[in-house]
Amino acid sequence: MAKLNFGGVEEDVVTREEYPLEKAQAFLANDTIAVIGYGVQGPGQSLNLRDNGINVIVGQRKGGKTWDKAVSDGWVPGETLFEIEEALEKASIICYLLSDAAQIELWPTVKKHLTAGKSLYFSHGFGITYKDQTGIVPPADVDVFLVAPKGSGTSLRRLFVEGKGLNSSFAVFQDATGKAREKAIALGIGVGSGYLFETDFYREVTSDLTGERGSLMGAIQGIFAAQYEVLRENGHSPSEAFNETVEELTQSLMPLVAENGMDWMYANCSTTAQRGALDWWRPFRDATKPVFEKLYNSVKTGNEAKISITRNSQPDYREKLEAELKELRESEIWQAGATVRSLRPERN
Repeated sequence: MAKLNFGGVEEDVVTREEYPLEKAQAFLANDTIAVIGYGVQGPGQSLNLRDNGINVIVGQRKGGKTWDKAVSDGWVPGETLFEIEEALEKASIICYLLSDAAQIELWPTVKKHLTAGKSLYFSHGFGITYKDQTGIVPPADVDVFLVAPKGSGTSLRRLFVEGKGLNSSFAVFQDATGKAREKAIALGIGVGSGYLFETDFYREVTSDLTGERGSLMGAIQGIFAAQYEVLRENGHSPSEAFNETVEELTQSLMPLVAENGMDWMYANCSTTAQRGALDWWRPFRDATKPVFEKLYNSVKTGNEAKISITRNSQPDYREKLEAELKELRESEIWQAGATVRSLRPERN
């Protein structure tokens, strides 16, 4: 593994130079990888594996929209696309990429096909970490590991097609064959990771749940809404409020931060913006850190897992979810956003 300095802390990472695709292909040459589920992560990971020359099949319930999507993506029924149980039977490595709630429901079927020497692959530590709530306890004679791309399956696929990569974490929970770690690394390279950093299932799930609820989605929507509302309450138009809150950030600044870092951004903006940003970032940190501490504690104690499992398993979950999403979709800020997006030059 390569040892790199991350802000003064040395960490071991696996790079493509150290573990090239050809090595992954050779290591996995005798395996059949079955991607179970074709929802969020399934398409991106399976298509990248396929395009990287690795033997992969997809297991999905027949007759639904995701089955049809898999067919439209080039998976051939009876050859590379199968009903879930048939895919499980064929697989030497089972990539369990269903939602957390669906994993719980299907687990008795998956466990039945986890015969000695097979491997169980996750992209999230949820099911294993919260096994007391999920009931997901693998047999002792199978390898259990994860590769967790740090982004959506859509981003994983898009960056792969562009010749880039999305960084991923990897972890081993159970090494029955002595090869679990290299399987995780080989599959991490196969799905298109930029580089791989090592973690464990507990740290993956606690950081992931905190991030989703925090700066990646929950907190950023809260900050967007707060600033937008303040601007609107002070007489700014929806167009102006949206552009100053969301559009400039997502279209102009964040790509530059991604390329060069926030320190570069501070050094390369106007002196007025520079002064204001330097004066105000600490008050925002101080105001939000207690919320993040409360959030992390809720994750650490398993409360967030309990909430997710309880709500997502209710028979009317989809209806309630749609009502919440409808409220967000029809809010003024995102209605204004739809109009702003329609005016971008590349859409005309």
